[in-house]
Amino acid sequence: MAEETLRAPTRLSGNSTNAAQTRNQPPRVMGFADLVMFYLVTGISLRWIATAAAAGPSSIVIWMGVWLCFYVPLAFSVLELSSRYPQQGGLYVWSKHAFGDFSGFMSGWTYWTSNLPYFPAVLYFAASNLLFVGGDRWAHLSNSKNYYMWFSILTLVAITAMNVVGLNTGKWLHNIGSFGMWVPVLILVVIGIYAWKSFGSATSFTLENFMPSTHLKDMLFWASLTYAFGGCETGLFMAEEIKNSRRTIPLAVFFAGLVVTFCYIGGTIAVLLALPSSQVSDLQGLMQAISKTALRVGWFSVIPIAALLICVSNLGAAGGFLSSVARLPFVAGLDRFLPPSFGKLHPRWGTPHVSLYVQMFAGILFVFLAQAGTSVKGAYDVLVSMGIITYFIPYLYVFASIFKVQKEQADPEMIRVPGGKPVARFIACVGFATTSFAIVLSVLPAPDENNKLLAVIKIVGLSGALLGTGWLLYFCGNRKRNASVSSV
Repeated sequence: MAEETLRAPTRLSGNSTNAAQTRNQPPRVMGFADLVMFYLVTGISLRWIATAAAAGPSSIVIWMGVWLCFYVPLAFSVLELSSRYPQQGGLYVWSKHAFGDFSGFMSGWTYWTSNLPYFPAVLYFAASNLLFVGGDRWAHLSNSKNYYMWFSILTLVAITAMNVVGLNTGKWLHNIGSFGMWVPVLILVVIGIYAWKSFGSATSFTLENFMPSTHLKDMLFWASLTYAFGGCETGLFMAEEIKNSRRTIPLAVFFAGLVVTFCYIGGTIAVLLALPSSQVSDLQGLMQAISKTALRVGWFSVIPIAALLICVSNLGAAGGFLSSVARLPFVAGLDRFLPPSFGKLHPRWGTPHVSLYVQMFAGILFVFLAQAGTSVKGAYDVLVSMGIITYFIPYLYVFASIFKVQKEQADPEMIRVPGGKPVARFIACVGFATTSFAIVLSVLPAPDENNKLLAVIKIVGLSGALLGTGWLLYFCGNRKRNASVSSV
């Protein structure tokens, strides 16, 4: 696709902003509708509705608390930082400007590598829901490790191939996936209300049940619900590919935020209307609610349709994150903090194919690592915990950055946090504290994990290995970069 081709810079610079200016600007192919659908497919994860419903009505209160203490601070921080520094690379550029090269690299590295456990986790969820399309004929695969592993591997290869071809092609997977995100929730809400009117609520919504438990084992899933509200920063990795970005981004974030919040809270309530929390599982809870409720009301045809939509929506989410975060190692390659091959573009499609391929193979490796020595659910829990830890480290940089940049002069046309510096610093502190708490909770294994020590070793060891690898790459890349500059 000639219109999507990017050209390598004629001269590499040690600054990502300069590097972006020395190459041809990428085409602005993302309009308002595209960006909203992108935010929906990356911002909504239907698996967290099942996770929340499994905890009972108290999860509704936790959803609201997480929205207030994490999503609102994140959304405002992202809007101001993207307005201050609109270059390609998003939080990589923000962290680098606020705290220097190392912080910029590590924020981008951890965000990029967080997708290594994310892809298998979201693809496991897609695979589990796809089984409902085949009904009883496919039910025997629900505990098959080979099925989950091969599904994850093959779909990851296919998604990577689409994104190597280019964003003009890859964005259609995001757009279709966004449809598959909110339609199943709408189906669930409709049949949940219908079942409630016909049979009564399957869950008792009392004041006592709404009170969240403060026991440690019951607080572990709080981190997962916080994780669910992440994603509004992802589109900014492609800032130079968004049409009229200064106007489009705030409107898209606001509109998508409303839809995301409704889907999480409304979907959780609908599941609890249809099923008692004790009958909801992390991997298949949403489809359990839809299928059991549909059977009760006689809407049999809804089951395979909803299952297929949920599967497609998670494939779209995987494609959305893969396409956007590939821009992080690409910019780091231009800056020479990663090997120069990361900064190369596909000769035909002009995409950062090296980082896409590396991420694909690393994601496949994590499928095998997480599955080793545990059950399907055990592998899923490890992948979720690892994804949360590595995904949240960059948010610490985001909140610290928005706090620090308040010392700088603001352009009159710049989007600011409502209330100015005091409010910006306050929400930065709230977001930083919430993120830190979620990271601590993520280290702890699930209560029903049989081999808790092995789970902790996997979570801490693999997360530490990713951080250590990032530090080593930065150290080696920075030394070569300095040597190259000195020889000029």
